[in-house]
Order: sequence, then C-alpha cells, then structure tokens
Amino acid sequence: MSLDSDTSSQGGDHRNFRQITRDRLLFEMLRSTKKNSKSTWKVLIMDKFTVKIMSYACKMADITEEGVSLVEDLYKRRQPLPSLDAIYFIQPTKENIVMFLSDMSGRSPLYKKAYVFFSSPVHKELVAQIKKDSSVLPRIGALSEMNLEYFAIDSQGFTTDHERALEELFSENAEGSHKYNACLNTMATRISTVFASMREFPRVHYRVAKTINASTMTTLRDLVPTKLAAGVWNCLAKYKTTIPEFPQTETCELLIVDRSIDQIAPIIHEWTYDAMCHDLLCLDGNKYVHEVPSKNGSATEKKEVLLEDHDPVWLELRHAHIADASERLHDKMTNFVSKNKAAQLHQTRNGGEVSTRDLQKMVQALPQYSDQIDKLSLHVEIAGKLNNIIREQCLRDVGQLEQDLVFGDAGTKELINFLRTQLGVSRENKLRLLMIYAALNPEKFESDKGAKLMQLAGLSADDMIAVNNMRCLCGPDTKKSSGGGFTLKFDVHKKQAHRKERTGEESAWALSRFYPVLEELIEKLSKGELPKDEYNCMNDPSPSFHGLPTSSSVRTSPAHSMRSRRTGGTWARPRGSDDGYSSDSVLKHASSDFKKLGQRIFVFVIGGATRSELRTAHKLSSKLKREVILGSSSLDDPPQFITKLKLMSAEELTLDDLQI
Repeated sequence: MSLDSDTSSQGGDHRNFRQITRDRLLFEMLRSTKKNSKSTWKVLIMDKFTVKIMSYACKMADITEEGVSLVEDLYKRRQPLPSLDAIYFIQPTKENIVMFLSDMSGRSPLYKKAYVFFSSPVHKELVAQIKKDSSVLPRIGALSEMNLEYFAIDSQGFTTDHERALEELFSENAEGSHKYNACLNTMATRISTVFASMREFPRVHYRVAKTINASTMTTLRDLVPTKLAAGVWNCLAKYKTTIPEFPQTETCELLIVDRSIDQIAPIIHEWTYDAMCHDLLCLDGNKYVHEVPSKNGSATEKKEVLLEDHDPVWLELRHAHIADASERLHDKMTNFVSKNKAAQLHQTRNGGEVSTRDLQKMVQALPQYSDQIDKLSLHVEIAGKLNNIIREQCLRDVGQLEQDLVFGDAGTKELINFLRTQLGVSRENKLRLLMIYAALNPEKFESDKGAKLMQLAGLSADDMIAVNNMRCLCGPDTKKSSGGGFTLKFDVHKKQAHRKERTGEESAWALSRFYPVLEELIEKLSKGELPKDEYNCMNDPSPSFHGLPTSSSVRTSPAHSMRSRRTGGTWARPRGSDDGYSSDSVLKHASSDFKKLGQRIFVFVIGGATRSELRTAHKLSSKLKREVILGSSSLDDPPQFITKLKLMSAEELTLDDLQI
C-alpha cells in the first residue's frame, strides 16, 4: 500500500479528509492499474457497500477520467467482456470471493485480467481460497488491501454505516446478542481504515463506563466505548506492522464517545440552513426535488438537485442561521438584478419584487447566467419553504421553550402551560419537547408524572417508548451531575441549568444559544484537559504531544455581554455582530488556513451524530487551527433518531414500520 507523504497532519500541503479519500480511490486504486495493463478502458466492479464508498467520494466523471468505461454490480448478471480488464473493489467476504472466482475461473472468464482491491484486511483463509484456483491466479493483475471502508459524507465527516447501532448496542436485549459483538468488530475495523487512509496513528481516548458505587454492575451498554476503543487499538497495532510507512508514534488524537454524552443534540431544533433542510424538508439523503418551468414554457417539470459542496451557494449558507441565510439570499438576488439590465426589465414587468418563478424564467432568457440563477432560485425557494414551515408549525415558540429548558430559564410549569395553550404545535414537536424534558429530568419519569405529561401532550404509547428508551442511553447514573460532558451552571434566579452560556461567543441570531456537548469536549481534548475520571487513553501520552502552538489551542476570545434572550417578532441581530464563523471571510480563507493547521482531531460518536455536531467540527477547525473530523455510526436527523429510539425495544418492527 503506497501512501503519499502529505496525508498526515504533519505533512506538507494540506488536503482535507474527503480529498484524501477521493485521491486514494482514483489514483492509488484506479490509476495504479494502468501501469501493467494493455487495456485502455476497464470495467469497475463493486458490491453494494463499496459502491456507496465510491459514490460519497467520487463523481462518475472522475472515474471515467481514470479509464473506467463501465461500472457493474458484483451480484448482477453481467455481459462477458473478455477483451477488457476488470477492477474489483469489494469487501473481503466469503460471498464476494465466491462471486469473483466465478467471474474469473474456467476456460471463459468474464474479463481478461482482474485487479482486486479489498476495502479492509482480508483473512488468510480467503486468500488461500483464491490461490487454490490455478485458472484464476495467472489472470490476477493485483491483489491488494485498500483499507478504505467508510463513507466520506463530508469534507470533515464520515460514517461507518451502522444504522442499527443504537438497537444492537444499547437496547435491553443487546447483552448476549451476537449482533452486539459483530457490530462493534465491524465498526472498529471501519474506523481503523480511516487512519490507514489518512496515514495517522492516534492517541485513542474513550469515555469510561459510569458506575454509581462499587456494588453497581457495569453493563455491556456502559462498556461500548471501552470495547470499541480496544477494537480500534488492536487494528491499529496490526497496521503498524503491515502497512508500509504507517506512523510508529502518535500523530493525532481520537476521542470515542457514545450518544449518552448528549441526548439533547439529536432532538432539539437546530436553526442553521443545513440542519433545517434535513429536519423539515422531505429530502432523500442530500437530494431535493423541486419544480422548474419546462423548456417549452407550457408547464412545470420536476428536477432533482443535490445539496452538496459542488454548489457554491450551499457551501456558503449551509452553516448559517436560517435568518442569516435568508438575508444573504435576498442580498444576492438584489445584487444580481441591479447589475443586469435584462433582469431589471423583468422586474419592472412584474411590478418590483423578483419571485422564484421569475428567477427560473430568467434562466431561459439569460442562458449565460443559467447556472448562477439556477442555484440562486433553488435556494431562494428552499429558504422560503423553510420560513413558511417555521411560521405554520410555530417553531420559534417551540425552539424558545426548548432552549429555555436546557439553559434553566423554564421548567415543568412552563412546559405544562405550553402544552395546554399551544394547540397548533404538531405531535412530533410536542414529543421532541418532552424528550428534551425527560433527558434533563429523568427522575420525573420514574413516577406517573411522565405519563400525565404525555397524556396532556396527546402522545401515544408508541411515543412513550422513545421517551423511556432515552434512559437506556444514560447508563446506570441517570441522575448524573456532569453527564460525561454536561457543564452545569447554577444561578439563584434560574432553575437548574444543564448547559452554561458560552461566555466567549456572542450569538448573532435568536435561538442560537444551544451548542452540542461535543464542542466542549473537543476544546478540552485540544487543551489536554479531558476529565481523567471520565476519559481514559489506550496509549500513554508522548512527550510534547499536543501538536499545536499552545497559544492557538488555549487562547479564548474576550467575554462579551450576552444579548437579550427574548427577541420579539424578528430574528434579532446585534449591530455589527459577527459570530466569526459563518461569515464570507472565513469561507474565502478556509482552504488557505488549512495549510497552517496543527495535528488532526478525530471524534467518533457511537449511536449517531447530528448536523449540529458536524457543524461544530467545521467551526472548531477554524477556531483551534486543527482539522476536526467527525465520525459516527450514522448521521441522524431528529425524525430518524426518534425512530431508532423506538426500535430499541421493538424487535418485531423494522425501520420501515415506524414513521415519525
């Protein structure tokens, strides 16, 4: 396995996480086959998992450019192409080896030559099985371990595709289940391939099992981070002897936690553009479907678009507050119209304001600006939809109470009053409010108080399952004081606060007070200040390990006075305020800043990460001057997370049976 010298965080020119993943697939795998192949074009064959790995990191045009003329499914009947060479990118499973041998053995193989790349380490027995077939061996051009078995969902994020991790690791029936160990083993292998790709050897930190006292038994649920850390450590130890140029000393840090560190982040309404799109709109992954005027002008037609990094407007707005995003879109539209005479003429014809439909029609009238107007009209439409949903579902009132509960400005009385008076709030949003309340006050649900609140909210027994199962994530210490990361702040004028205000940062917009616990943990990790009673490390620290100039990792901004929490009828923005993160200036200089970064920080959340946590990875990369990469078993939006909580005690049900 060849590794470029600039992949680790100690190397030269910086490439982000997804770029390194993409380059390995395109150059180390696909391009490497050109050296010993006489075939100009090749067939790329993948299984159901590896095709997703490829699709998250590469475009079809990228693959074609590397000489691939056809992409095939390993398990579908394929046309023989004996004049072409084939590249197999597959998982090292018995079933896949059987299919590969079936393709290439005998007198009439499907392809001329096969270059085989496994996504993770292959067992010796499977290699022996391949070697047994004397007709196949001469037809193999390469047999290699890529050690790349994760989905690069973001420039700074990945998942291991364990959608049922909550159920398999934390449910009441997890203990003694074969799925428990299988899930942990696969997860450990896939996390380890991230470090193989990045050429990084981490210090492995993990949240320790929580116990109340010496007589309390530690359950398998409590040991999940410990067991996963051990699994990752074992894989990395093997890499040190099997992968050429793999680092022998620590180059970065890895923190492994589970969903118990923060049960509120997956449920609370997040007010940034990206999070709201995935929470409130019916997206299929990152795919959004909208209507545009047909080319003949007679009717509308549906068009699919991807909300991803290739869209510059999305890239700029994704982490902005919805009000900020709406303002910026309005400014962009006004600016475009002011500089374009044809657009001004269209505006005059329609009496002033330019609508989304007007913008879409301009695409036909001004073909030279089609891509620019296309993107602009798309996001104007999306922002408009989001703002309509916010109004229709009374989400600002819901969001205000959510954050007041978390920060100790509201309690049981305010919640009961809200449930009695706010009749227009949906069942789902009432459920989310009660889940937040239950996470903050688990003792209230040990009596009939919880049932009475559920009854007042008009929720079902099915919904109660989700509330109760949140307590499975708490471990034995349900009345915890710190929650493996919660910072408590008490005030004589407040009820109990479960998050402290961020004194070093003034939020520019209303409903921006909430932040994930992960933000605090990453900052502590960067400073070497993780609580020793809550977090252990698999390897002893090397001297002078923390790879940044101390000043940049420890430095904090001067404290600002907190703005008023109540904002009336508008999105309040202090004059001249800037959160220093979502501004255009940061976006413009992000790539150049990456070249100056210190050692990477990897964080893995077992049981599903949130978009607010992914945003935190981006935010802290700028703040700490260290690339922060977030990994998880899955990336969940609130409805998905609630469904998964219900599945924790619903063996007979499947994901398709439960709809939120």
